[in-house]
Amino acid sequence: MALARSRRSESGFNYWPGFVDALSTLVLSIVFLLSVFLVVQFFLSQEVTGKDKALEQLTAKIAQLNELLSLEKLSKLTLDDQVSQLRAGLASAEGERDRMKGLYEGLANSGNDAQGRANELNKALESEKSVSSRALAQIEVLNQQISALRRQLAALEEALDASEKRDKESQNRIADLGQRLNVALAQRVQELSKYRSEFFGRLRAILGNRPDIRIVGDRFVFQSEVFFDTGQATLLPEGKTELDTVANALIDLDKQIPPEIAWVLRVDGHTDVRPITNSPLFKSNWELSSARAISVVQYLISLGVPAQRLVAAGFAEFQPLDTAQTEDAYKRNRRIELKLTEK
Repeated sequence: MALARSRRSESGFNYWPGFVDALSTLVLSIVFLLSVFLVVQFFLSQEVTGKDKALEQLTAKIAQLNELLSLEKLSKLTLDDQVSQLRAGLASAEGERDRMKGLYEGLANSGNDAQGRANELNKALESEKSVSSRALAQIEVLNQQISALRRQLAALEEALDASEKRDKESQNRIADLGQRLNVALAQRVQELSKYRSEFFGRLRAILGNRPDIRIVGDRFVFQSEVFFDTGQATLLPEGKTELDTVANALIDLDKQIPPEIAWVLRVDGHTDVRPITNSPLFKSNWELSSARAISVVQYLISLGVPAQRLVAAGFAEFQPLDTAQTEDAYKRNRRIELKLTEK
């Protein structure tokens, strides 16, 4: 058994001593590196601190130099100002000297020129005398011209007064004519009102009390269904029958009214507010209302009503009799109106 145990000890390898040696070596290396790092860090901090102090010293020196430079510039500017003032004073003194010199020379020459100037003045005096004589003659001529202008001005004032008098007379005549014209127009309006009343009375008697024909103020109102189908502008036979009666009354009225009274029968077309969607002929209610009014006018002309006595107008949906959104309101608003009026 001892032999077996010695064999096991010989065959097994012990790693622990080598592992401990390697670990010790690694720890020593790390300690050495840390020591080196700390030493380097110390020297670097010392170096940086020294450089910061040097930089502060250099900054202080630069500030001192800047102050010295500013003082030097200020002193230089002061010296420049003094030099400029001295130069200006020198230039002024030289100018004053030249002026005094010129005055002296002028006084010296004035004595020589006095006689010549006296002769020139005498000549100028003689010339002025001759000029004065001519001026007096011109003044006399101007006085005569002024007198003539005054006479012309007086004549113009008289003509203006006469013109103003004629203007007042013309204005009075115009006012009188305007009053006469207003009276004549009022008489014409009264005459037209009388014929309008006769026309409406005759139509009222002819048309009777039909529910689809109403009298609203000075207008006869026909429902569109009397004359046209929905969305159409072609007259229906029963609508033509109604218009035959209106045409006969208009023809008789045209014979009775004097020709100097300007009257017309205005045919107004109206629609309801709903837009047109199913008619290929009319794109809007404007076109439909106008086309219906024109159809009525053309038919009346074909019956013998003078064309100059007819007017067609389309108002689309923009003058409703009833603003409610109901079928009854839509029906009332779809209408043809006849109105006897002045041109």
